[in-house]
Amino acid sequence: METPDPRPDAAPKRPSGAPFWRYILIGFFTVAPLWVTWLVFNFLIGLLASTGKPLLWGAARGVSPFSKNLAEWLIDPNVQYVLAALATLLALHFIGLFTSMVVGRRLIAFMEALLGRLPLVQTIYGATKRLLLSLQKPPATGQRVALISFPNADMKTIGFITKVIKDAGGGAELAVIYVPTAPNPTSGYIEIVPLDDVVLTDWTVEEAMTFVMTAGTTSPDQVRFRNDLAGSPPA
Repeated sequence: METPDPRPDAAPKRPSGAPFWRYILIGFFTVAPLWVTWLVFNFLIGLLASTGKPLLWGAARGVSPFSKNLAEWLIDPNVQYVLAALATLLALHFIGLFTSMVVGRRLIAFMEALLGRLPLVQTIYGATKRLLLSLQKPPATGQRVALISFPNADMKTIGFITKVIKDAGGGAELAVIYVPTAPNPTSGYIEIVPLDDVVLTDWTVEEAMTFVMTAGTTSPDQVRFRNDLAGSPPA
């Protein structure tokens, strides 16, 4: 017969495998943010590298008659990955600098006039440019970031007001809202909501995009949840 432990503070024995699995979870939650960060940066760098690759191939052809070694070095996959990304960033910088000048603006206007003669290209280019320009300035409501009811009246989702239109039947104002998905805000869907049912927030576009990309873990401390007086933030 076993003699009971006379110590009142004797703790029950834990399974020997518990610390092992606990440390695995700790390690997972430590590495997961780094892994997600790497995936995002790897995607962006890969996109930049694929964009700048033709520049490096052209440079390699240009220096090939003078230096075969330099040409082979430029098209090496590892070197190309880094240099192509850097070349794309430099190209974007100089394009932005050039378009900020009068000559650059005139050249862009000339190119846009040419694209306007191509029906399909003009549709895609024009729609993309209007979307980007709309996000750079506040809409008619004065606020860009808003909340709409989804999937029911007691729950809200975040969206960006892209335009305010009129109801042909009654003349009521309707908000066209782009609702991004998390954590990838480049995908989403469009909602047309009565403007009276839209809750305008004081969040900036940058704060809202950070909120979406971090799955809600990063956000301002307060948000206006309702349009009624009880849900309004204190003055």
